[in-house]
Amino acid sequence: MGKFKRNLITTALPYANGPVHIGHLAGVYVPADIYVRYLRQKGEEVVFIGGSDEHGVPITIKAQKEGVTPQDIVDRYHKIIKDSFKEFGISFDIYSRTSSKTHHELSSAFFKKLYDDHKFIEKTTMQFYDEKAGQFLADRYIIGKCPICGNEHAYGDQCEACGTSLNATDLINPVSAITGNTPELRETKHWYLPLDQYEDWLKQWILEEHKEWKPNVYGQCKSWLDNGLQPRAVTRDLDWGVPVPIDEAKGKVLYVWFDAPIGYISATKDLTPEWEKYWKDPETRMIHFIGKDNIVFHCIIFPAMLKAEGSYILPDNVPANEFLNLEGDKISTSRNWAVWLHEYLRDFEGKQDVLRYVLTANAPETKDNDFTWKDFQARNNNELVAIYGNFINRTLVLTHKYFNGIVPQRGELTDYDKEVLAEIPAIIERVEKQLDNFHFRDALKECMNLARLGNKYLADTEPWKVIKTDEARVRTILNICLQIAADLSTLTEPFIPFSAAKLRGFLNIEPVAWAAMGDNVIPAGHTINEAGLLFEKIDDAQIQKQIDRLLETKKANEIANAKVAPAKANITFDDFAKMDIRAGRIIAAEKVAKTKKLLKLTIDTGIDTRTVVSGIAEYYSPEDIIGQQVSILVNLEPKQLKGIESQGMILMAENADGSLAFVRPDKDVKPGAEIK
Repeated sequence: MGKFKRNLITTALPYANGPVHIGHLAGVYVPADIYVRYLRQKGEEVVFIGGSDEHGVPITIKAQKEGVTPQDIVDRYHKIIKDSFKEFGISFDIYSRTSSKTHHELSSAFFKKLYDDHKFIEKTTMQFYDEKAGQFLADRYIIGKCPICGNEHAYGDQCEACGTSLNATDLINPVSAITGNTPELRETKHWYLPLDQYEDWLKQWILEEHKEWKPNVYGQCKSWLDNGLQPRAVTRDLDWGVPVPIDEAKGKVLYVWFDAPIGYISATKDLTPEWEKYWKDPETRMIHFIGKDNIVFHCIIFPAMLKAEGSYILPDNVPANEFLNLEGDKISTSRNWAVWLHEYLRDFEGKQDVLRYVLTANAPETKDNDFTWKDFQARNNNELVAIYGNFINRTLVLTHKYFNGIVPQRGELTDYDKEVLAEIPAIIERVEKQLDNFHFRDALKECMNLARLGNKYLADTEPWKVIKTDEARVRTILNICLQIAADLSTLTEPFIPFSAAKLRGFLNIEPVAWAAMGDNVIPAGHTINEAGLLFEKIDDAQIQKQIDRLLETKKANEIANAKVAPAKANITFDDFAKMDIRAGRIIAAEKVAKTKKLLKLTIDTGIDTRTVVSGIAEYYSPEDIIGQQVSILVNLEPKQLKGIESQGMILMAENADGSLAFVRPDKDVKPGAEIK
């Protein structure tokens, strides 16, 4: 660890306007937890800080849509996120929140210190104001046409269709998301952090002193710095957030990007009275685990804030990952295109490690990667079950079968035995090297190489055959296999902690420290427990259920985003008045023979009882619609369909996917009531 005495590990604060999904896990939380568990195994001092980001416009928008308060929203999602992280094994020392009293006080004090030290500049700018709502509009409260791609629903800060960053004033025909009114531009004053004044220092600190940072992080920082930094507002005209602690900023709050990273500090303060040693002692190593969309905040803006304040340490590394896609499409909260952690934990009870394993094996460390359910199944069945689980099960079962569950004494070693034993420390060393450099995917590969080594050793030595002629040789073979199993319980613990604990239970051992791995971890004569399955196969039905759910989501999105057909040419009222539309009731229904789409309906129109042939059989079963009300055009000229005279037409609404829905009165009316 060199010059550092302790580690402070932070993870990006998830936004408390929705649950956590696999993109968050792969990008931030799984790699961070792997690293923290590794440090703890090595006996290093470490605190692991997490929490919910509970301020900002998306939260107020969601609250408004649901007719509840922003506090209601953050309380709901903070609990869901916190509980699912705990169940998933993300081993935070504290999981805090930015609506806490400690956070409000610390953020206010941080702002006030910079304000008193004249580290901010004041600027008056023109900002959109909604007269009807009586408030200035944050970027996300303004919707309009994107000037780049023509998307009609671009936000004031970004068009999600083409990904372009925008200013609200760039939008064509902007409207308020609150009232739908056209907003007007008014003057407003805000406080800015002059990032341009820190540009030279940042260039030296990042580009010269931190060339070891991951290429994707270093490259993005260099791009920002090469393009020149601009002052950035630290206050906003909102009523949800940390109030700006100066009289002349009444009614304003701290911009969420400013207060959110201070959440790491306030969480540490809530964790321990000794919080300052983690934030102000140069012998502390601070590491931020984040996704690529947060690189600029954690590498440029937050360090500039800390530098301006003057008493805090700076991050030593910011190992950001790229994005994880889902089944070939970008994960999107708004489109519900995601695998949500709390739903996964419900659907795959007890299989936290399978997801941890797959997200690490397929981690988007250097480029965007794709999660598919078929790959998830294959990695579980072909790697965890067939390699790791198979080796452990065979080793334990054979030890019980031949030696009553007692670790046998080792005899003379063959050259092959020595080769296998020599490979163990080599694998451990490679895992350590990859973990030290934040290469978690490669570290996991090396861990599995130890399981592969054990599997191959068992297959090559064939103790089930040798036992017939040479029991002493089998004792040696199984002793070596049990040493590998014990090492695997430590080596894989950062990645799949639940399975590692289960394996220790099988082996009847306490956790083995990182430095204690190697040979002779389990002494001869030690009694192991009964064998069980470390991993279980996942069948096709479980996977198909998840795929079907995504297909339903895709279909719903297509319907929601489908373009509406343009209006037809105008008609006169007299033309409309010629149509006689009545409320009717279906009193009988049956399929028309030798057709897929047609139902023969008997309808009480109030005028008479008549037959109508309707092409709705793909969407409605006859038994489900008897007794239902419909709207029927009764004066349509009769028509022969499959030998049946159809006397009218029921009115249906057609979705973008071709599915149909009845158009009918919203409450029961007497058949024959006119629809006009």
